[in-house]
Amino acid sequence: MTTQINDSVNRAALRRLFDTQRQHQYEVARTTAAERIAKLKQLREAILQRREAIQEAMYADFKKPAAEVDLTEIYAITTEIKHTSRHLRRWMARHKVGTPLPFLGSRSWVHYEPKGVCLIISPWNFPMQLALGPLVSAIAAGNTAIVKPSEHTPHTSAVVREIVEAVFLPEEVSVVEGAVETATALLELPFNHIFFTGAPAIGKIVMKAAAKNLASVTLELGGKSPTIVDETADLKTAVRRIAWGKFLNSGQICIAPDYLFVHESRKEEFVQLMAGQLRALYGEDVAASDAYNRMVNNRHFERVQAYLEDATAKGATVEIGGKLEATEDYIEPTVVSNVPDDAQLMQEEIFGPVLPIRTFRDVQETIDFINAKEKPLALYIYSKRKRNIQRIIQDTRAGGTCINNNDIHFMQPNLPFGGSNNSGIGKSHGWYGFEAFSNARAIYQQHLPGSLEILMPPYTKLKQRIIDFTIKWL
Repeated sequence: MTTQINDSVNRAALRRLFDTQRQHQYEVARTTAAERIAKLKQLREAILQRREAIQEAMYADFKKPAAEVDLTEIYAITTEIKHTSRHLRRWMARHKVGTPLPFLGSRSWVHYEPKGVCLIISPWNFPMQLALGPLVSAIAAGNTAIVKPSEHTPHTSAVVREIVEAVFLPEEVSVVEGAVETATALLELPFNHIFFTGAPAIGKIVMKAAAKNLASVTLELGGKSPTIVDETADLKTAVRRIAWGKFLNSGQICIAPDYLFVHESRKEEFVQLMAGQLRALYGEDVAASDAYNRMVNNRHFERVQAYLEDATAKGATVEIGGKLEATEDYIEPTVVSNVPDDAQLMQEEIFGPVLPIRTFRDVQETIDFINAKEKPLALYIYSKRKRNIQRIIQDTRAGGTCINNNDIHFMQPNLPFGGSNNSGIGKSHGWYGFEAFSNARAIYQQHLPGSLEILMPPYTKLKQRIIDFTIKWL
């Protein structure tokens, strides 16, 4: 089932959909691991059957290359499904815990039960995987769910709707399309869990709405993710990986390197290597490359254009790139140096293909700068010096970190993904996604008389001595 709304929102229809899922939630919760795995496999097949349609939709939305759709959208979901399917029986089984001596005569375990009716609000930058990826965890945990995809990528949202309708009954999973008013109306409903991916400012709105119903949240946000390249780094490797991680998807990635620290002794070489690497990736004319997509719409093009104009007006130097074409929402991969601290490029999450670079002498300079800002979603370190790596990790905070790579930790299914404070709340992927959509229910079973019964009133001197002994020794 799909509810299509053009922001003349039918709140009554949304309420009926929500109530239908709420009434059906216990039936979904009773499904076995085998039944949930079967649903996940059906979802995988539905995605693969529409592989070409997904590629066409994303090209229509923002000229995303087919190979990148395969790698960053389709593979990201199918590998999550395969990983979850392999491990779900163990995740759903009893998680036994130990029995301390004072609790002899009992046994205890943790039962992971579904939270209930869930809302997934996904963004436009990866409109398939960030809608269906969290859904994999919601299904695995035994929830019902409403998915609200982004209105900024309408062709992809339509395919998301088609996939969901092919696999699920409306009382299990439904897609609701619409813009801001639709999202606002959904947030008024008493969901049990809300999974939101987007900007920190909107994350605060989501969290405030969730608080009215005491709903739990997973917030995957963003921020300014720094990259440090010290004097010992393998510069050719660093440049190749940074160029890919920054300019993939035209820089519209929450975990892309947002700004770069490079040791002052390596700065000129870094710029030269980056210029060559960009030619290797996209050719002499990036605008003509079939491997480089566009900004999602003119509003986001103008936002990044304004950041760049502000920086150059304040004295920044464009080292590489700088070409823009408003009619195409095209921004060339751009590297900028000498960016002052008060420039928007250094204050706002860029979310576009512009990379500010700064130089440093001592690694402590980078640590102080990073710690003066909000905790980033990711922090990347390029170094061969173990002491520098350990020092940066120990003395900074971030949602995740790659050493001698960037972005790629998102694809490792055994790692938790998420931010810290301003860059996010909660974790996702694999076990951590299953856990986010589950309530860890404590189960305690008494099968023999317990020690507490001996210590019930009336209190005597003997009982007090036993209590004293317990406090001191047990």
